[in-house]
Amino acid sequence: MISVIALAVGGISALWIALDIMAGHPQQMRIMNWVWPITALYAGPLAVWGYYAAGRLSTKAAAREAKESSENTSGKKKPFWQMVALGATHCGSGCTLADIIGEWALFFFPLTLFGMKIFGSWVVDYFLALSFGIFFQYFTIAPMRGLSFGKGMVAAAKADFLSLTAWQVGMYGWMAIATFLVFGHEIPKTDPQFWFMMQIAMLAGFLTAYPVNWWLLRAGIKAKM
Repeated sequence: MISVIALAVGGISALWIALDIMAGHPQQMRIMNWVWPITALYAGPLAVWGYYAAGRLSTKAAAREAKESSENTSGKKKPFWQMVALGATHCGSGCTLADIIGEWALFFFPLTLFGMKIFGSWVVDYFLALSFGIFFQYFTIAPMRGLSFGKGMVAAAKADFLSLTAWQVGMYGWMAIATFLVFGHEIPKTDPQFWFMMQIAMLAGFLTAYPVNWWLLRAGIKAKM
């Protein structure tokens, strides 16, 4: 019951944000129109709070107002910790989408490593997450820096590799705890408890990716949003 409620809250939160964006609050960076609802799938009300606290500062309308007043909305109205959080969730949205697609693909075409399906899913999920993460990052870095496709992909890979890897470490860490300690066995993907554990795993991924994103932004490797 807890799992079903958590998943329902995540779905409602994602729908809430998506409807608000479509109702007249599109993000200045188009990719963020996808990032916020995807983040809400696992973060639920936390994502809704983050959207209204930080996301609404990055809408097209807010950008126009900032331009008219000669202010930089992202730099002046968002504290650094919020920009770090945005960078982490941006990376996490690619991971989330990749994990959803990867886990359901492996449900129909399972891959077993060392006698367990979970290890096979970790390998597939990681490479899918890396692909989606770099793809998401490209649409942030390339437009901001005016880069060509090739240079943009290289810059996106540099910016997202460490962040994404740190995210997956946190995610895999929690799923290992849930699988081997909490349940004592692999959780069927058709069970709501599996996806509730994945929601918690994504939050764990955010915690492990946050300090890495802090460093990436300070070093200028990743773009501030």
